[in-house]
Amino acid sequence: MKKYFVLFVVIFLASCKPKAILAEGSASNTLSADKIIENHYNNKTDFSTLYIKAGARYEDEKNTQNVTAEIRIKKNEKILVSIRVLGITMAKALITPTSVQYYEKIGNKYFEGNYEGLSQWLGTDLDYNKVQNMFLGKALDDLHKEKYAVAIIEKLYKLESKPEEKTNKSFYFESENFLIKRQEINQPFQDRTLQIAYPDYKKHNEMILPLSLAIDARQKKGNTKIDIEYKTVTFNEDLSFPYSVPEGYERIYIDKI
Repeated sequence: MKKYFVLFVVIFLASCKPKAILAEGSASNTLSADKIIENHYNNKTDFSTLYIKAGARYEDEKNTQNVTAEIRIKKNEKILVSIRVLGITMAKALITPTSVQYYEKIGNKYFEGNYEGLSQWLGTDLDYNKVQNMFLGKALDDLHKEKYAVAIIEKLYKLESKPEEKTNKSFYFESENFLIKRQEINQPFQDRTLQIAYPDYKKHNEMILPLSLAIDARQKKGNTKIDIEYKTVTFNEDLSFPYSVPEGYERIYIDKI
């Protein structure tokens, strides 16, 4: 439970759920990978800070939990996630480009470390940009850095990494705004798969954001699903990022989890 709860804290995504859903297109014409990537990055991300309040459902093979969360982002600098149950803060995570910190009231534990150990623990490479991109509905990776094969699958443009890689990555885009609809990371040798789906989007003055997010993490030790629905989203407010570990909490080390 602890392992997947941390995954929940770290990759929890933001969105709002108004009625206006952005229209999407169906892929029909063949495009190059470079053109798809260019169109995806043409979607602007003009904000300095982003505040999201969301509801989420967490489910693994033993537990189901409904929570609320506040997500505060200072673009390219830090992300603070606060998870609450019945109005009580049960966990917080502070994420920066160089470190990951979190604490949870269940067991009175806390973690401080870098992305290297956490990436090995979660089974996929992780860094600040990937976490922020996940919140914003962007491709996790910098798509300019690899070569991809192109296909049209279920009326979506699919970019797929080279099959000989130990880690296989796939990204699916609709054709109107080239928003990402699904991204998958598959590590067959470790029997691990992470899928993140974005059912709907909404256009704000500042940028386009997802309305909801569905995370499906599968590995040998068990499966985890997290469904997230945004309630409110605001941009460019003067946000604070309060984080301190309560007294008496025990530090967790990766090799002890």
